[in-house]
This record gives sequence, structure tokens and C-alpha cells, in this order.
Amino acid sequence: MSNFQKLSLFLLRITTGWLLFYAGLTKLMNPTWSAASYLTTAKTFSGLYGWLASPSMLPFVDFINEWGLTLIGAALILGIFVRFSGIAGAILMLLYYFPVLEPGLVIAHGWLVDEHIIYAAGLLTLASWRAGRVWGLGNCCANLPSCANSPKLRRWLAE
Repeated sequence: MSNFQKLSLFLLRITTGWLLFYAGLTKLMNPTWSAASYLTTAKTFSGLYGWLASPSMLPFVDFINEWGLTLIGAALILGIFVRFSGIAGAILMLLYYFPVLEPGLVIAHGWLVDEHIIYAAGLLTLASWRAGRVWGLGNCCANLPSCANSPKLRRWLAE
């Protein structure tokens, strides 16, 4: 991998990580934040998103949003659990995508593709390219005896 490729992958990992970390942190710091308004105005799969906004599910959904974004962002910034974080983040972005998708696959800024799809693609790129090993803690973790002795741990922690 060339230095330009490493720099590009590093910048994608850090900037995406910061975006998610900051989004999660601002939700955690705002005691009145809730996903309820976003969920109840879903344009597609309104039944599913309405159920997610129900009083029994909403505390769990809010928790997953706040902590999921924060922890995924932190993992990307640090360069650990990048494979897991990339996949989890891509799934989260798809869950954010469908409520704004109008019938006819229309989005406010285009047709079919919006920022959530771009973020999901970037996250999957990070997950598939061992981005945590490029100037991240994933490289250090890969060399630890616990990772060397456990291929599964090494795959999720260091790649």
C-alpha cells in the first residue's frame, strides 16, 4: 500500500470516526434528545419505525443511538475494532436512511443516494481494508500475544 493510500484511508477513518463520535456525544450530553420525532415521521417502513418509537422500545433505541454512535466513532478514531465498527456503523446508517426515503426512491438531495449511503459505503470500505492497522491501535493490538494466539480476536480487534 502506498503512502498516499495509507494517508487516504487514515483520513477517511479519522474524519468518519469524528463525525460519528461527535454526533453520539452531542446526543449523550443533551438530556432532552430522543429519536422519537425522527422515527415517527418515517416515510418508508413507517410501521417498523413507529414500533421503534413506541414507549417500550424508545429507551433502547435512544441508548443504541447515543452509545452506538459514540463508541463506533471512538473505535474508528483509535483504530481498534474497525471491522466490527465499520459494519455496525453501516447498518446504523441504513437504519437512518430509510425513514427519509420517500416513495419513488426520492431523497431530499437526490434520487436513491444520500449522505447515509455515502457514510455506509465509507464505513464498509474501512471495515474491509484493515484500516485500523494504518496509523491506529489495530497494528499494536495485532502484535499482542493475546491476538497472536486467537485468530478470531485478532480478526475483530486488529483488522
